[in-house]
Amino acid sequence: MPLPPLEFSGFLPHDFAFFASRSVYQIVDQTADFIVVNKAPGISVHKDQAEAGLTMLLQQDLGLEQIYLVHRLDKVTSGVMVFATNAEVAAALSEQFSNREVSKFYLALSVLKPKRKQGLVCGDMQKSRRGSWKLSRSQHNPAVTQFISSSLKPGFRLFLIKPATGKTHQIRVALKSEGAPILGDTMYGGQQADRMYLHAYQLGFSVQGKHFRYTVLPDSGEHFNQLCKEKVQAAYDQPELIAWPHIPKFSKAKNHE
Repeated sequence: MPLPPLEFSGFLPHDFAFFASRSVYQIVDQTADFIVVNKAPGISVHKDQAEAGLTMLLQQDLGLEQIYLVHRLDKVTSGVMVFATNAEVAAALSEQFSNREVSKFYLALSVLKPKRKQGLVCGDMQKSRRGSWKLSRSQHNPAVTQFISSSLKPGFRLFLIKPATGKTHQIRVALKSEGAPILGDTMYGGQQADRMYLHAYQLGFSVQGKHFRYTVLPDSGEHFNQLCKEKVQAAYDQPELIAWPHIPKFSKAKNHE
């Protein structure tokens, strides 16, 4: 099936022209209906104790009466996010996320080799200790994660991940289950690093009958370096065209993003 026409598509480098005034985000695109940003690691999307969250900062910086959070990234995760600027679009985007009509791709690094180079991770998520989650064998309402990987350099593995659902810590738990926890993700057994190496790489959605796709390379972290970016552009510049592992019908769970 041919891909729908895009209003925007392309890589956004570190020096992309639209810079916000704060280092915690970059504005990638802004329309009358939505704002797309490149979120830095280390900031919550919600208000975090004494610190204003990303949603509040955007609203204040752009002088808007209200913006609408329609999906989330973990505080330690960087990458592309979309915010609605009116209630109608917020409802439409929220429905797309809930119905899994949004395309999402992530990048991750690990210093451990996974059990499989590519595959499907499927299982229910259960709460564990100290705010962490664990994967169970049951599949009543499973988290479903597709992934492929390749060698970045000796001792480093690059992952491209396609989550079919939007469960809390889903990707982090999935890679841990494959024996390759994300670099910097100490909660799930990852090696200590300057950041947690998980990045929301591409996001595709529709607004007012038009399809939009935003692809943003990571721009922070010692190991998200030029070599990594070149590898991503060479191998994963069109992730939607990759032959992904098949998802059985029984794995198509409800999404709670």
